Amino acid sequence: MTTMNVSLPDALKAFVDDQVTARGYGTSSEYIRDLIRKDQDRERLRGLLLDGAASPPTAPADAAYFDALRDGLRQPKRA
Repeated sequence: MTTMNVSLPDALKAFVDDQVTARGYGTSSEYIRDLIRKDQDRERLRGLLLDGAASPPTAPADAAYFDALRDGLRQPKRA
């Protein structure tokens, strides 16, 4: 694991310390790693949403669509 030093103003350091305590993190490093992971997840989701928005339209996902999905799940599987 690599080390990275970050300088924070006193107010931000106090906020981080409060979050570590309030949310049950063992260290400020755990809290920061969790923030970074969540940011990565948001970036991935944003990419997926943009890909979906750029894709060609398909049939609408209306009540009939979901009824067909449910019916397919209720059908016994054939071997």
